[in-house]
Amino acid sequence: MPLFSRRRRLPAAERARLDLRSGDTVLASTELADGQWVVATRRALHVLNSDEVARSPWCDVDGGTLDPATRTLSVRWVWGATSQIVFPEEPGARTFSQTFRERVQQSVVHVVTAAVPDGRRVRVALRRDEDGELFTQVIPDGVVDLADPAVTAAVDAAEAEVRDTVGLPR
Repeated sequence: MPLFSRRRRLPAAERARLDLRSGDTVLASTELADGQWVVATRRALHVLNSDEVARSPWCDVDGGTLDPATRTLSVRWVWGATSQIVFPEEPGARTFSQTFRERVQQSVVHVVTAAVPDGRRVRVALRRDEDGELFTQVIPDGVVDLADPAVTAAVDAAEAEVRDTVGLPR
């Protein structure tokens, strides 16, 4: 049974540190090798270390990739940064990553990809915030100059397409 020795429920003291808002609930949690906890709730991703709790709504997460060999979940943020979550065991990594994927996908309603003049691509996503409100989000592949009028026109057209597709006003 050593594979499951670190797999345990989120302790009450750690759960009490979460900023659980009305209607929120813990869906998955895992203790990491360094003693931190990573928690997926309906509304947000939480990383608890000894000093603080980092809380990020799912709409701030662009996506993630699990490397099963290293049990590392690479979290891509909408602002372009990447964070690493290293799990101590495979069952915890797989279980948590499945919940992670489901929550990110739940926040995405519709996505349109647009090419901008320099050849880069920009995704315009209609997403749900943690309260269920819809909003559009521009996620560039790399650095894109949004001050460039041609880029702005391409992004505006993609945003209009996203909003029209789901019947939202522009």
